[in-house]
Amino acid sequence: MLEYTIQKLSRLAGVTSRTLRHYDAIGLLKPKRINSSGYRIYGEAEVDKLQQILFFRNLSFTLEEIKEAVNNPAFDAEQALLLHRQALLERKAEIDDLLHTIDKTIANRRGDIKMSASEKFEGFKKQLMDDNEKKYGKEIREKYGEDTVAVSNKSFAGLSEADFAAMQDLAAQLQTGLTEAMKTGDAAGEAAMKVAEMHKRWLGYTWPSYSAEAHRGLAEMYVADERFTAYYDDVCGIGAAAFLRDAILHFTEQK
Repeated sequence: MLEYTIQKLSRLAGVTSRTLRHYDAIGLLKPKRINSSGYRIYGEAEVDKLQQILFFRNLSFTLEEIKEAVNNPAFDAEQALLLHRQALLERKAEIDDLLHTIDKTIANRRGDIKMSASEKFEGFKKQLMDDNEKKYGKEIREKYGEDTVAVSNKSFAGLSEADFAAMQDLAAQLQTGLTEAMKTGDAAGEAAMKVAEMHKRWLGYTWPSYSAEAHRGLAEMYVADERFTAYYDDVCGIGAAAFLRDAILHFTEQK
């Protein structure tokens, strides 16, 4: 049975010996044994576990999340590999979309083809939709239904170059406005109402139709789901999502 010193394993896996010592110290990857000279010795089981850890790291899991997963008695290594594979295939599809857009852009610049304004942003819009699907797809579909989400995605994919840029610009203005409105402490004030109105206009780029009820429902999701909360709190400050929710509630009550 093959065994590896920490130096050999670090070279084999492409990580530093310091990293392996850190993994040992935090209980993430313990060596098989310590030899009579005090050196860490790793066996095939530890090699397999390190491979699994590096797969998780490649997918941006934290060390604490990885430790909790791989040290769980119910951890299924094969199932985890299948999930890793699916995640990498999705990442590959995103890269392929962007490469396709780049290839078409090069051909367009050389005069071989003529790209429409919409085609120039296909890859970026597809990536944004894929990211949103992975983060929020399940919750959005449960709340609004498959048909509504499909229409919204179709609207987003079909945005012209000007509308796409305008939507992105409005999102930035919304974040700036929200940061400033929060300083007033008044979610029903003039600054907050301007933010809520901007949010309504931002939704208009993709929503098939507007309703105050749906707007309020989305606002509640911003607070109920920590991932939605983080979208605004991370940029505009803690409490931003709740402030926006309150502003939208006051705004829609006036409609």
